[in-house]
Amino acid sequence: MRILGLDIGDKRIGIAISDPMGWTAQGLETLQRSSNEKVLAHLQEQIHIYEVSTIVCGLPRNMNGTYGPKAEEVRKFGEKMKERFKIPVVYWDERLTTVAAQKTLLQGDVSRAKRKEVVDKIAAVFILQNYLDSKR
Repeated sequence: MRILGLDIGDKRIGIAISDPMGWTAQGLETLQRSSNEKVLAHLQEQIHIYEVSTIVCGLPRNMNGTYGPKAEEVRKFGEKMKERFKIPVVYWDERLTTVAAQKTLLQGDVSRAKRKEVVDKIAAVFILQNYLDSKR
């Protein structure tokens, strides 16, 4: 069974998937946000295709460790996923994952336009990989 990692933003959702053994995270796609129903339907399809057993959502925290309004939005969306998919939803600290993703893409000399397309997917990879590493 695989684990799905999500970097949930206002405009896009980065999606990553683990390998079947749960050792590595690979970027899957960046999904443009639309209605919650469309997003949930797409995620349900991915959960079925990849036989996902758990979802890991990046939880935005302030640098001092407190939670803001974005964290509450992610939790509400997580509850919708939990109700609909009937699988565990885990929250993982996502501080600096987008910064790390941007830095990685800059080091890879990826163009500004391409970075915008993939940064959320790469952030989802960082979130999921950090979660997987913590489980070992």
